[in-house]
Amino acid sequence: MPPETDQLFPKITQRGLDELRQRIGVPITDTLEPWCHEATRDNIRHYAHGIGDDNPLWCDPAYAARTRYRGIIAPPSFLFACSRIISGYVGGLAGVHAMWAGAEWTWHQPVRRNDEVLTEAWLKDLIEHETRFAGRAVQQIYHVKFRNQRGERLAEADSWCFRTERDQARELGTKYRDLKGKPPTRYSDEALAEIYRLYAREEVRGATPRYWQEVTVGETLPRMAKGPMTVTGFIAYAQGWGGLYIRANKLAWKQINRHSGLGIKNRFGIPDCPERVHWEPELAAAVGAPGAYDYGPERCSWLTHHLTNWMGDDGFLRRAHCKIRRHNPEGDYLVIEGRVIGKRVEEGRHLVEIEQEARNQDGELSVVGGGVVELPARA
Repeated sequence: MPPETDQLFPKITQRGLDELRQRIGVPITDTLEPWCHEATRDNIRHYAHGIGDDNPLWCDPAYAARTRYRGIIAPPSFLFACSRIISGYVGGLAGVHAMWAGAEWTWHQPVRRNDEVLTEAWLKDLIEHETRFAGRAVQQIYHVKFRNQRGERLAEADSWCFRTERDQARELGTKYRDLKGKPPTRYSDEALAEIYRLYAREEVRGATPRYWQEVTVGETLPRMAKGPMTVTGFIAYAQGWGGLYIRANKLAWKQINRHSGLGIKNRFGIPDCPERVHWEPELAAAVGAPGAYDYGPERCSWLTHHLTNWMGDDGFLRRAHCKIRRHNPEGDYLVIEGRVIGKRVEEGRHLVEIEQEARNQDGELSVVGGGVVELPARA
């Protein structure tokens, strides 16, 4: 029998699961408003800069006016800022921890400057798992559709969170047992210089077309660096993305008053949002994580950034997927790699399929993913 532990947080109950299953397929109409209703110039730039993406197609009106779009468009992952549901705002199981863990996206057309973004969402499925992180876990999958103000389809996606018992993960989880007591990573100037060389060599394909005929199966994409992770970087993402529960003063009270299981008391005895796991190492440790860690949608956006850099202005990201494999605590850094695994012509579109993975400084797998890119073809 596992040792007895003091229960600090609510547990997953069968009654809670049964009530949550009643929501499957029911349109969600009562949720927090999105961080961004419109794709303004500033909203697009804040999101792009939040993921470290300086592509002028997103940020420079004069440059974007010379492209086939005739103006600024948003990076594909900007839509995370337009829906709390796609970003991990889950219902049910009050007080049970939620960790954003993956998504599958399909895009139909770009989000243009000043587009209004409208959404429909519903709970798609619940799947129970046995995990190393926390033992019993529930995968909570949502489906979201995105349209613009003209009713045109922009995108659709599935995203999922894992609901885990915080006490179980902290006391009995085995996923990060090897990290307990491990001193934090410290970087020499030489180690940092190697990471910074990847940043210096990062190529934004931009106005130079990448033609479908020029791509070969098996070729690799340029390696991309992300990190080393800092709380400053996590906050930079939250500024563009909006976070799920970051509220102040009366709005913070209204949120916690409405959702009784949401607030977790801080060291002053004040109920505060669970999102603090991204900037408070103590709370992260209390839920079983190795330290304050990055956001899941942030990491998904890094993978799509890798793809849009490679495809250039004349490419279009049709599909992408990612699955989170472990936390990225502050101090970690990632290297993203990609490889072309297929080419095809489908309904007149010249498509390239790419697989991706990212590993941290110790070679541990952080995220896997990939995408399907439509490229221009030579006549």
